[in-house]
Amino acid sequence: MRVLPPAARVCVLSAVLAALACVAPALTDAATPWDVVAPAAALYLGCELVRICPLPGHRVPEGIGSFFPVVLAAVFLLPPAAAALVAVPGGLAQLVVERPVGVRRVWHAAQQALAAWVAGRLFGLLGGRRALGAAAGSGGGGSGPPGGAGGAGDPAGWPADFPYAMLPATAAAVAFCLVLTALDGIVLAAAERRPVGAARRGLLTRSLLPHCVHGLAGLMMAVMWHSPYGLPAALLVLLPMYISCWVFAQYHREHAAHQATIRALVQAVDIKDRYTRGHSERVGQASAMIARELGMAGDRLETVRIAGILHDVGKLGVPTRLLRKDGPLTPEERRVIELHPEYGHEMVRGIAFLGEARSAILHHHERVDGTGYPYGLNGEQIPVLARVVAVADSFDAMTSTRSYSRARPVPVALAELERCAGSQFDPAMVEALVGAIGRHGWHPVVTSDDDLQVIGPAAAPGLPPQGREGGPPRPDVGTGAGDSGARGTRPGASGPGDGAGGRGVR
Repeated sequence: MRVLPPAARVCVLSAVLAALACVAPALTDAATPWDVVAPAAALYLGCELVRICPLPGHRVPEGIGSFFPVVLAAVFLLPPAAAALVAVPGGLAQLVVERPVGVRRVWHAAQQALAAWVAGRLFGLLGGRRALGAAAGSGGGGSGPPGGAGGAGDPAGWPADFPYAMLPATAAAVAFCLVLTALDGIVLAAAERRPVGAARRGLLTRSLLPHCVHGLAGLMMAVMWHSPYGLPAALLVLLPMYISCWVFAQYHREHAAHQATIRALVQAVDIKDRYTRGHSERVGQASAMIARELGMAGDRLETVRIAGILHDVGKLGVPTRLLRKDGPLTPEERRVIELHPEYGHEMVRGIAFLGEARSAILHHHERVDGTGYPYGLNGEQIPVLARVVAVADSFDAMTSTRSYSRARPVPVALAELERCAGSQFDPAMVEALVGAIGRHGWHPVVTSDDDLQVIGPAAAPGLPPQGREGGPPRPDVGTGAGDSGARGTRPGASGPGDGAGGRGVR
């Protein structure tokens, strides 16, 4: 407990005391149905022990732990106090990877006991036990056996009232989830000294659906356990549930592997070009802001973010001396650097999960007027994601310091993007970025550049800039948008630096 802040210690101690109050009636009531409590507690404990103590030579797939269908089956079968008691052994045995291990296990046990008690009370109040065919003695908050006189051995006493039984079961599963996430948010806020709202952000949305699925599985277990076939029939429900957890865990492992691949590629680019360290993540962030403003969501939104993060991966094929050169580029050097979108596309072509992001990597230096590279596409010929990334790339380039230019204030950068809309950039994408920053501000997730601009939601082009003022352009730097000004050598170049006349590839 000494490693925890005082507020977190109070949270843990309060939860433990409340949990003891919840389980105490089951320990003192002679009518507690131990013939159900003991097997359920042992089953839940076994599910957790299998995860932390696998058989020799066997690897336990991820996802087998925290097997809440067993706890929720106890919620549906038992009085609230007895259901809370079932959750304690498994909670104490849960796998913990961060210190303090003992305190975390006690917290899990208390947390789950409280959630089971609340869910059990709600299930009883909604008539769930009557819907399962239990005797009146087990309804509400009583402590009698689940089946009473017409219990598990009496076929006439067990038929469940479907579909009504699903209503209190779903409500109980939601209550179970709400208690767990609320307690998690409170202890995180206390331990990390963050606002409760910030600590809880995302916990409920990630947990609600899995808990509802576990609730339905728990209801099936309860129905089978309450049937004439008893515990053996209930165990059959665990097999498909275990398989579904395993499949779900494999999906998460694959997703984690994808993220690790992306991080490795970005780190390689950052190491090679020190002047743009953090640029990839910020372009991914700005791309996601544009995509949300355009109404993209789900997988498409994630694809846009990944496209922004990996847009410059082709720099790995460009000589380092060119990426770090401070002076103007020669025409030959510029042609070499302009190959980086094609290098990048070739590098990721075989990575299937990138999908549409690959086209954005290839075409993010195209211009809507057709003077970009590598293929000179124009207008609607340029993929949507490439048009999104082009705006995000140029915005971050202008608002961060490079070897050849100083950072510009965010309002100035947005005004420059608007000036170049219709020639270099898709006006809809520029409008989306301006609107998103006007509503939410620009708060970069990576802030490694010295002159990186941060701006609040009230700022917009035309308002006084916030943060450090960008210095005047260097003599060899143009005034267009793109990668912080023009450094190219193409004759007659007066447009944005990302296309003709610009050094948009840095």
